[in-house]
Amino acid sequence: MDDLPEEVQELIEELDKAAEDEEEDKIKELTQKLLATGIDVGAITLKKLSLLVMDGEEEMTRGWTEVAIQIGMDPFKTLIEGLAAGMSLIGKKYENGEAFVPQLLIASTAMYGGMDLLAPYMKQSENITSKPATVVIGTVEGDVHDIGKNLVKTLLSANGFNCVDLGNDVPASKFVEAAKEYRATAVSMSTLMTTTMAEMPRVVKMLIDEGIRDNVMVMVGGAPITTGYAAQIGADASPRDAASAASWLKEAIFDFPSENVRWG
Repeated sequence: MDDLPEEVQELIEELDKAAEDEEEDKIKELTQKLLATGIDVGAITLKKLSLLVMDGEEEMTRGWTEVAIQIGMDPFKTLIEGLAAGMSLIGKKYENGEAFVPQLLIASTAMYGGMDLLAPYMKQSENITSKPATVVIGTVEGDVHDIGKNLVKTLLSANGFNCVDLGNDVPASKFVEAAKEYRATAVSMSTLMTTTMAEMPRVVKMLIDEGIRDNVMVMVGGAPITTGYAAQIGADASPRDAASAASWLKEAIFDFPSENVRWG
């Protein structure tokens, strides 16, 4: 951002300090001053959020999320192009050996801090029926990663779905038990490691063995998962990202039998 006018750079520095000190009134005041410069505050905010999440700056991430809220930025755009983009940046560093698990965890904490502020502004879709459809979601057994799973859960919840979060390292049987207990519409599984991919077809097989495979839609996702693999194991979809997962399920639900038809 070195190419920005000096006045703008100074305001950004002041906003960084106010965000770090959690001075909400100061953040609002400086946001208005930044808007008055005529600069594209939205673009700056998204860039700042992505970098702050990557660096694990929780307080500053929350502060700049407040900026996004103040300027009326679409919360989904803030989430995907700001917060989630930051996780993608640190994720690439991790893959390249330039960052390690502690940095991933710190970055995820920063992202979640921003997500918490955005949640009330994510209006539920008017297309979802009055009774929310239930999605059982979790990371498969053997995998303790939950960043991607939490992002999918956030977007599904924001779109009116009731998410039953089983957490991470979830045994196959627990997915099946939860699907039956909550009369689920969908089961969503994720993994970040190739070594735990085999847990996904195990869940699908257990759903078949229990006679409830047709009662639920199955979504799978994560870095090693492809659409081909999803089809191979009998899953219904493998959306490319969290936003796609929410969009796919919103559309798929309209052609899916009602809860009473499926579960009796």
